[in-house]
Formats: sequence, structure tokens, C-alpha cells
Amino acid sequence: MSDRSKALPVEIWVLVGSAFTIAIGFGLVAPALPQFARSFGVGVAAASFLISAFALMRLVFAPMSGRLMQKLGERPVYLTGLIIVAVSTGACAFAQTYWQLLILRSLGGIGSTMFTVSSLALVIRMSPPTERGRVSGVYSTSFLIGSIMGPLVGGALSFLGLRAPFIIYCIALLIASLIVYVALKDSPLAVPESANGLPVMTFRQGLARPEYRAALWSNFGNGAAVFGVRMALVPLIVVEVLHKDAALAGVALTVFAAGNASVLFLSGRWSDTLGRKPFLIAGTLICAFGTAGLGLASNLPWLLVASCIAGIGSGMFSPALQASVADIVGPRTRGGPVLAGYQMSADLGTFLGPYLIGTLADQVSYGVALGVTGVLLASASAAWMVVPETLRRKEPAVVTSS
Repeated sequence: MSDRSKALPVEIWVLVGSAFTIAIGFGLVAPALPQFARSFGVGVAAASFLISAFALMRLVFAPMSGRLMQKLGERPVYLTGLIIVAVSTGACAFAQTYWQLLILRSLGGIGSTMFTVSSLALVIRMSPPTERGRVSGVYSTSFLIGSIMGPLVGGALSFLGLRAPFIIYCIALLIASLIVYVALKDSPLAVPESANGLPVMTFRQGLARPEYRAALWSNFGNGAAVFGVRMALVPLIVVEVLHKDAALAGVALTVFAAGNASVLFLSGRWSDTLGRKPFLIAGTLICAFGTAGLGLASNLPWLLVASCIAGIGSGMFSPALQASVADIVGPRTRGGPVLAGYQMSADLGTFLGPYLIGTLADQVSYGVALGVTGVLLASASAAWMVVPETLRRKEPAVVTSS
């Protein structure tokens, strides 16, 4: 381990391990969920709505999560969110009707946004100011690797049936909750912010800064393109345009993840020295180019190359984007409303993107639909060209609340 790695607080590595557990468990459950819903005799639309309901509850409950974090501190909200997801996911294994499953997954969405917003706040506060990009890269990489491994583990355990993944994920989250509780219990870094008398950066104050507006737009595009449109349309392109086996869609998604992982850590680390803007501008442009290329794919190799390019672009800008928000909030300011707004922008993109772009693909073509998605990402790149650099070599004074 390098000296730079040793300098990071152990609490950060605990959060990184927790993110890996969350991601691998989500990847374990996600493939089984639609099939489990279908076992109750519902149609494809109803089964798909389970995914939308989870995202919708994340979106709706994000502001409340920010307020809870301001009152209680990040650690209690983080642990409560993990436990809510663990219990609701475990209960899914015993659901007897579709409606029971829908309610339980919706509750899981509430818990998910609680630990997502609070974990981002914890990472920001615990990260040394000169290491925010690197920490964001490590955190994102752990989540990505877990997401890749989840479906593989799920496939290996498929002989256990459709209910088993929910129980396994529940147990894993409870163990992760216990580890986080023990690691942060007496940590001075995790003292509830309300006890420190720190000033609050409101959402309105954040929105007054052009850098934050650019971050919101970028995260909206990220949610729409990377987490929404790509996941919804790539499998359809493989089957309906290229006339290939549906299993090859997984190959295309894996190639994207491989491209992403190849640059995540380095881009985050380099953004701590070179600045956030170079990676935000170049990364979103490269991701836009690759995303548009997906819609023009005429054969499988083309699709795989475009997927890899999009993944590299995403890996370049994702750590820098999260680090830019950390720069805006700063380590000596409570930024719950700002972080909640940032998370909501991605959730909104994930919720709207597949439907709106999917409708465009249905009415016009996949090429036009993914071209529009590419333009959305490119517009985020343009936004960063005209706003100030967020990285400061020296931490600014405490931000006062109005």
C-alpha cells in the first residue's frame, strides 16, 4: 500500500467496502426481480414498474433525506437507510403477491436514497481536501466492481431459486451495517454535524453558483444516459437491430463497465492535481461520442467499441463530478440540501430518460434517440467550459448561511 493510500482515514475504506457490498447485492437481486414479479402472473409492464417505483421513491424522498441528515447527522441516516433496505429486501423473499413486492421495493427506494445522500456527505467530510478526486475514484470503482460481480454471483447461485438472492442481500447489508456502526461509533470524523455548529449551505445558495448548476445538469445527463437510456436501449439494439442473441447485451454492458473501470481511479487521482474541468469537459464529450455511436451500430464489434468509448468517457468525468460537488460544499459546511439536490438530478434523469428517449426511438429511430442523448451529454460539457474551476489549492473560509 502506498503512503498516499495510508494517509486516507480507515473510515473511508469502511465506506468503500460498504459500497462494494451494496453494489454486489444490488447486482445479485436486480436480475431476479423481474422474473420474481412475473411469477405472480403480472405482465412485463408491471414487472418493469418495480424498477421505476424504486427510482421514483428515491427521487421523492431525497429532500427529506437531506433534512434528516441536517438534524441527525450522516451516520445515523446512513445506518438507518442500510437497515431499511436490508429489512425490506429480506421481506421481499416472503412476498405472496405482486402488491406486497411493490410496496417492499418502494420502501427500499426510501432507504436507498438515505444511505446514498449520507454516504456522499460522509465521504466529502472525511476526505482530505487534496484527495477528493482520488477518494471519489476509489469509491466509484468499488461500486462498479461490485455491480459487475453481482450478476455473476447471482448466476452461480441461481440454483437456489428466485427468493434466495433477497435473503442473501439482506444478510450482507446487515453485516455491512454492523461493520459501519463499529468503525464510525467513536470516530471524531463521524460526529454528527449538528453537534459541531457548522454553517449550512442551502440548496438556494448552491444553486446561485454556476458550478453547482453545471454539476446538476451533468448529473441529470449522467443519470439519463448512463443509468437509464443505456440500460434500456442497448439490449433492444442487440436483439432488434443486430439480430443477435439477447445474452450478448450483457457483453456490451460489461464492455462499458470495463472501459469505465480502466480510467476511474486514475482520472479521480489526476483531477486532484490537474483540476476537475479537464476531465468533466473531455469525459462528457467522449461519453457523448460513444453514446451516439451506439445508435449507429451496424454490427456487434461497432457496438462493443462504442460501449467501451462511452464507458471510458463516463469513467473520466464521474469522479471529477462528485469531487466538484465536494469542492462546492467544502469540509466545514453542512451541505445536506445541496447533496440531496445533486442526487435528485441523477434520479430524475434515470426516471425520465428511458421513457422519453425510448419513445423517440420508437417513433423515429435508435440512431436519432441515442444521438439526442449524446447531445444532452455534450451540452453538459459545454456548460463546464464557461464556469469556474471548483478545485482550490487552498481551502476557502467557512461558508456562512444566510
